[in-house]
Amino acid sequence: MISAEGLIDGTWELTIFVTDLQVERTLRVKGDLHVGGLMLKLVEALDIAIDWSDHGLYWPGKTLWLSRTRSTLDQYGVQSDAYLWFTPMHKNLRVMMPDLQMLDLRIDFSINVFSVVVKICKELGVRHPEELSLSRKMAREELKKNKGISATRRTQLPGLTAPNGHLSNRNYESGTMGSPSYRGRTMATPQGTMRGGHGGGQQSSPYATMGGHSPNYSFNANGTTSPGSAHSLSFDGSLDASLINSPAMSARDALVLLHRPRNLAEKARINAGWLDSSRSLLEQGIVENDTVLLRYKFFTFYDINPKYDAVRINQIYEQARWSLISEELDCTEEEMIMFAAIQLQVQKQSLLPQPSYDGSASQGEDEIDSALTDLQVSLEGTSLSAASDITRTPELRDYLRFFKPKKFAFKSFKRCFFVFKDTHLSMYKSADDVTESAVVRFNLKGCEVTSDAYVSTQKFNIRLFIPVHDGMTEIWIRAETEEQFARWSAAFKLAAKGHTMADSSYETEVKSTLAFLSMQHPASAVITNPCDLRFEPDNYIAPRFLNRTKTERQFCQRIMEAHTNVSSMNLMEAKLNYIKAWQSLPENGLTYFIIKLKGSKKEELLAVASNRMIRMDLHKGDSLKTWRFQNMKSWSVNWEIKQVQVAFEDEEVAFQCLTADCKVVHEFIGGYIFLSMRSGDKNQSLDEELFHKLTGGWL
Repeated sequence: MISAEGLIDGTWELTIFVTDLQVERTLRVKGDLHVGGLMLKLVEALDIAIDWSDHGLYWPGKTLWLSRTRSTLDQYGVQSDAYLWFTPMHKNLRVMMPDLQMLDLRIDFSINVFSVVVKICKELGVRHPEELSLSRKMAREELKKNKGISATRRTQLPGLTAPNGHLSNRNYESGTMGSPSYRGRTMATPQGTMRGGHGGGQQSSPYATMGGHSPNYSFNANGTTSPGSAHSLSFDGSLDASLINSPAMSARDALVLLHRPRNLAEKARINAGWLDSSRSLLEQGIVENDTVLLRYKFFTFYDINPKYDAVRINQIYEQARWSLISEELDCTEEEMIMFAAIQLQVQKQSLLPQPSYDGSASQGEDEIDSALTDLQVSLEGTSLSAASDITRTPELRDYLRFFKPKKFAFKSFKRCFFVFKDTHLSMYKSADDVTESAVVRFNLKGCEVTSDAYVSTQKFNIRLFIPVHDGMTEIWIRAETEEQFARWSAAFKLAAKGHTMADSSYETEVKSTLAFLSMQHPASAVITNPCDLRFEPDNYIAPRFLNRTKTERQFCQRIMEAHTNVSSMNLMEAKLNYIKAWQSLPENGLTYFIIKLKGSKKEELLAVASNRMIRMDLHKGDSLKTWRFQNMKSWSVNWEIKQVQVAFEDEEVAFQCLTADCKVVHEFIGGYIFLSMRSGDKNQSLDEELFHKLTGGWL
């Protein structure tokens, strides 16, 4: 532009669309104008006396909020060809809860998804929001084919801290991520990802997510609507009640909202819907009045406490229930009957008065008692160490049945004598041969353990996929009794993590397995009214079981028989037992992706769990190789070729994801590392900065 004095002043025209008014304004600006000044100049040009404080500038061409008001247009790369929106940051969003209730919320579309989830959970009284995330609603057609190799990369701007997932050996050992040493630490007893609450200012509460409502974040004045009924839930306490005890919904209605994956490939494609936690909703194509799904993404539930977690426990229970009924998670028919029986108990107890877990008068005493109990356990050790010689490593010796699968061979189990010590399993022809060399000896460290127990037929199988130099070898072990099955399977699971039976969690795992099996026992006598049999089994049983030859009345009778084993549970006990049994299923906690390893053209399945990655056969689901996170040094994304790179102590793994953005896979890995580092200190605040460093994907 030529000024009146004949000089070039360096200005240029920038067009901004005001979404509220549906008008455009063209302003003359310079590249050194900061974003805050641009918004002020736009408001002055509009000359309309309304409150613009909730508005911000959004660049749809770059899918980017210009949120740093002190940065200049040049720093953001805004030039004359840019087209900006001036739009409200808070917009309406429909959120489907894990129990399938639909909430109409007022959400800040300019903050990242992680912060959005934290705010939603704070409003709903759900602790530990880091375990949840948002997913877009997938169309059924999207499950039929792979998404293709993709990566959504947000341009790194000046002044932004580049997060990364690098853990050098020194980082592991010295705890440079703001935590004690990570190397060698058991995943179940993580340390330090939370900032302590003893800093300056007001002391933060460990239950801070249950606080009051934020000023810029509110529910729709019209309340919320449940898809299971036509009633509106007003915001006067009924919302909390409906989230603690969800309204009844038939499976027929629920399956309209849920996906029923038919195979492992479709289970993998479901995970394409997860949103990037480090980017905002609008930057990921979510617009006002869209529907998103709030779901538990990471299956490591920390510090579940019935006193504070009524909503949280119910939502986990509901997500578990619908994952079984929709067949997203597989189980045996016996296990399905057991889950149906517990579900029936939950529904019966929800109609009855329940014991209170509030106990505010005795809260201080409870915390003191809990602290004293923890101190006693730490001083005295576990029952295992107290009852045995601490200088002697515990071992198992017994007769078991052994089978190694071969092509075109019948499943024939051979009775042999086994000795398990440290992490090694040795097989002998008989007990008399123990002094001689073992017929075969396996090191179970890093193996995959899958348990298949059939209580009615007394078949207790343990499948082991053991690492060898050329992949994984599969063997089957069959126990003869429930006690034997519980002890050997618990020992194998610990060995897979590199631990021995001296680990304090061994007895806990044994008791948990026995409790899980006891709930599947057929009842000797069914104590019930004939009228109680009048319920529809399709609300309790996955459709694939109902398609078999058994009649509905037969299923009802079996559910009532199994219900006798759980009829003494109150509501909270029933939900917690359902969750515990759900966590015991072999596939629980596995998130699937279809990948291509670097240098390979073959499509394979990758399962990400809380402590490992598993390479699997896409069609059979057999484990081919396992990589443990405790041996991992770094993980990152090569954005140029859309490739996830993970470095372990002995090898490097690189792959491209065919079913989801590669950032999704990276975020699962980093997210589980973040969750594994939570400390036992309950007086802690959420370290969002560390979460983004571990999940950001930057080199």
